[in-house]
Amino acid sequence: MEEKEQIKEEIIESHKSEVSEGLEAKPQSEQEPTWKGPLKIILAIFLLLILVFWTLSYYLVKLDPEPGYIPKVEEVIPADLRPVNQTYANFNNAIKPDDIMIKQAADKIVSLACEGNEICQAKALYYFVRDNLQYVKDPVNFEYVEDPKTVLSMKTGDCESGTILLASLLGAIGIDSEIVVIPNHALLKIKLDGASNRYKIDNYIYLDWTCNNCKFGEVSLNVREFI
Repeated sequence: MEEKEQIKEEIIESHKSEVSEGLEAKPQSEQEPTWKGPLKIILAIFLLLILVFWTLSYYLVKLDPEPGYIPKVEEVIPADLRPVNQTYANFNNAIKPDDIMIKQAADKIVSLACEGNEICQAKALYYFVRDNLQYVKDPVNFEYVEDPKTVLSMKTGDCESGTILLASLLGAIGIDSEIVVIPNHALLKIKLDGASNRYKIDNYIYLDWTCNNCKFGEVSLNVREFI
């Protein structure tokens, strides 16, 4: 009798175990397909690549930022600014980075365009001169070297006039420059620590405001052959 009871209990326990295993086991239709494992890996790699690309883009923009806005001349000079009745014997004497109006104009331009980055500020001043001045030649056989405030007030000038203005604006925010004279033309070169090498020629950045299609650090082919 005891033996029968023991056999009965073993049968019941065995049945319970089978039922429990049956409940825990997923039906074949509910089991995860084998292809989902590799898909998850591919998706994870893709998301990781997006994160890396976004991070690199963020830091590249911080290292080489672009101006957000280039103001018009009227936004940065006094309404009553008039041409200065003075010319200069050479280019360097005309550069006026310490002139209070030039300093105020430079500060206004970079404050509207950038958020404190020197590379961005240099770009803003270059684009300001390039986009706001109209190129007008000097009289035949006469080199007219005017004051940078005259160039600003008139919004015109030849290659050296705009270059002198750009040199004055850059100097007003602490960026040294040098006027480069080539046959029938003048442009500016600067050294800017931290700027990308893609802007540089022999460690200098050349700025030619008369080239309407030239971005920061670009010069036309006919100018490049002389520098």
